[in-house]
Amino acid sequence: MNLRVTNRSVLGGVVVVLGVLLLLGTTGMFETESLVQFVPSLFVLVGVYAVVQSGFRNLTGPVLLILVAGSVQLLVLDVVTDAFAETYWPVLVVVAGLTILLSRSRRSDPTVLKEDLDLVAVFGGVERRPVGELFRSADLAVAFGGAELDLRDAASAKPSEVDALVVFGGAEVYVPEDWVVEVDALPLFGAVTDERPRAPLAKDGETPDLVVTGAVAFGGISIK
Repeated sequence: MNLRVTNRSVLGGVVVVLGVLLLLGTTGMFETESLVQFVPSLFVLVGVYAVVQSGFRNLTGPVLLILVAGSVQLLVLDVVTDAFAETYWPVLVVVAGLTILLSRSRRSDPTVLKEDLDLVAVFGGVERRPVGELFRSADLAVAFGGAELDLRDAASAKPSEVDALVVFGGAEVYVPEDWVVEVDALPLFGAVTDERPRAPLAKDGETPDLVVTGAVAFGGISIK
């Protein structure tokens, strides 16, 4: 049996390690205080793994995780002071914005583009149903809301891509029944699920019809 390592399994493993360390400390079985201070570094490694494992295709969510966890680690180790962090924390916002722009600019040759969508839902909902010869990509940004993307009347660019950032909300992506979907999004206290009863599986060397990247925090992405 082939064991496939995914972003979810890596993140789950990190959470399990964190839980074990906390349990050993609270039960007095082992002094873990010196180890617990390096926990943010584990989440930095999760972000780095997510970037590398996706072939640097999935940037936004993992880089944000690296920035936040790395900043916390520097504060915990007293590498930077609280005063320094209070003064220069907007740099994180700037870097996050540059990461989002870079993620957009890395897309493949735009001459094949027929449908390229941006969906933003903040404290509300948004729906899109592209109809055309070829669908290439969509960016979903959801915060305290919901987004619905219906691709059943579109053809895949093989692979088409949906890059989603979902925070305290949900996104639903409807695809043709025979599409092969590869999930490469990073769930942080959330979930990315393919709810089709008999979702087709990719064969060796086969290019998926759709790749779902990004990150989910306290929410979910559903493929239907």
